[in-house]
Amino acid sequence: MSLYKYLTIDTLKKVIGGSIRFTQPGAFNDPFEMLPELHMPADFLEKELQISFDVTGQRRCPPIGELDPEFKSDQCSDVNSRNIVSSLNNSIGVLCLSKNNESLLMWSHYADEYAGAVIEFDDEHEFFQGRIEIDYRAARPIKDISAYISNGEAVPISELCVKSDQWKYESEVRLVRSLNDCKKVSDSGKFPIYVMNTPIACIRSITLGERTTLEHQREIWELVKETSISLSLAAISNWGYAFRSEPIKFNEPYSKFNPIISPRTAHIFKDFPGELGEISRWTIENHQLSVVANSTV
Repeated sequence: MSLYKYLTIDTLKKVIGGSIRFTQPGAFNDPFEMLPELHMPADFLEKELQISFDVTGQRRCPPIGELDPEFKSDQCSDVNSRNIVSSLNNSIGVLCLSKNNESLLMWSHYADEYAGAVIEFDDEHEFFQGRIEIDYRAARPIKDISAYISNGEAVPISELCVKSDQWKYESEVRLVRSLNDCKKVSDSGKFPIYVMNTPIACIRSITLGERTTLEHQREIWELVKETSISLSLAAISNWGYAFRSEPIKFNEPYSKFNPIISPRTAHIFKDFPGELGEISRWTIENHQLSVVANSTV
């Protein structure tokens, strides 16, 4: 299985360069992140709430402290959950990925309105050890405080990775890492920016968006042309709400294999010297789809 990330061109260039951001939960676009209702019995002492989290641990089976969604109590609120998330903002970073590489909504929301890209990762690479699949639910989870203090063991952070089923289309998979294992690169904004090194060997392919500018198409080509990363363009299909893939290069360096010239890709190479440029210019001048396919660049 592959894992995918929808991203802007600027972020893509950083990933190709070997750096990817791990984001604090409070910086996500969903205000319910890692925020279950929490049942605190009246006789529970706040000083007993000393929680440690395991960033790669998988969900415990059977679950501990999970209450029925219909459970009602005056001792239920998300006040303490908010405090927990606040502390997590200072200790963990999250990399959000997807199993879905064909989401029109994610292209729009995360990939600069189709002007960005989708990057494909090899999920078997060691970089992705401890990945967590999001648990999508119709009802917000309710937990008893025992879920956090049972036996004094570290709580798997995966048990907080629950989202409304309205997000199910994202098919989200996460990596969670301690910020101590990340590198801080900026203090600007509400949350400091932390990154981890990304091995280029874990990148399988890059698909540029339908609206990716010609300048950016050429820029990404230059960055990956001598790598084993395959590169393609997403072009609107002639039928239905879908994209067709226009390959630019396969998973071999340019020095071994020439790029693939089509009406959609010819514009990248039209100024190249020699035969490659000649074929590209001929394609642009003689194929009726060359103008239509590049009408946004």
